[in-house]
Amino acid sequence: MKENLKYTKTHEWVLIEQDIAKVGITDFAQTQMGDIVFVDLPKKGTKLEKGKQACVVESVKSAFDIYSPLTGEVIEVNEKLTSEPAIINQDPYGNGWIFKIKILNMDSSDLMDNTQYEEFVKTQRH
Repeated sequence: MKENLKYTKTHEWVLIEQDIAKVGITDFAQTQMGDIVFVDLPKKGTKLEKGKQACVVESVKSAFDIYSPLTGEVIEVNEKLTSEPAIINQDPYGNGWIFKIKILNMDSSDLMDNTQYEEFVKTQRH
């Protein structure tokens, strides 16, 4: 986990830099998913609503909805994931980012910091 990131209860991470948010899934999430084989990236220009589905990641186990941690417009997607979806497994906080949005509503009050997320993940392990 990285100190400068914020996290959701649905295991997305977000890096907020001014009015741009880079979004991916956490190491915990990719571990739970298993080997990722396909990413259905959102389209550039798509308006995403906080807490609503942004895209789908498919693994050898199942398909998983990825939710937008903030309301915004998709300005960039990680095209590398089209041909190499396993980058998410190898580097979820770096090269495995999924999309970037221009933030339209900065309400991040329900996002967790690193410590809060670590505590939350402990409640998710069985």
